[in-house]
Amino acid sequence: MPTTNTSGRRKTAVARIYLTEGNGAIIVNGKDYKEYFPTLPLQYIVTQSTEVSGSTGKYDVKANVAGGGVKGQAEAVRLAIAKAIVELDAEKKPALRAKGLMTRDDRMVERKKPGRRKARKRFQFSKR
Repeated sequence: MPTTNTSGRRKTAVARIYLTEGNGAIIVNGKDYKEYFPTLPLQYIVTQSTEVSGSTGKYDVKANVAGGGVKGQAEAVRLAIAKAIVELDAEKKPALRAKGLMTRDDRMVERKKPGRRKARKRFQFSKR
């Protein structure tokens, strides 16, 4: 099986993954995913696509991740893995879609506006 490469994005995080047939190893930026994402919820997010599609332990994943925070990076990797699995086996798409793993979450941080403290927060009003 040749290498399948896809990308996933979340907030400002971008993940580029290379999926090959193997024994289920996930390498993120040169480290094992359990070392790169130390908490269990993040590890679950990364492996969620393979578990839902029933392909745990079938593919090796090599991921390059940049930008954003750890949560955004984990969700970007999840989306990229889901897209790669569908590229190899289109029959798994309905199961992944039902869990919401095929949709890119397009919510971004709202920009700061001029004359405001943050995007919507105003400076304190004083009536003196």
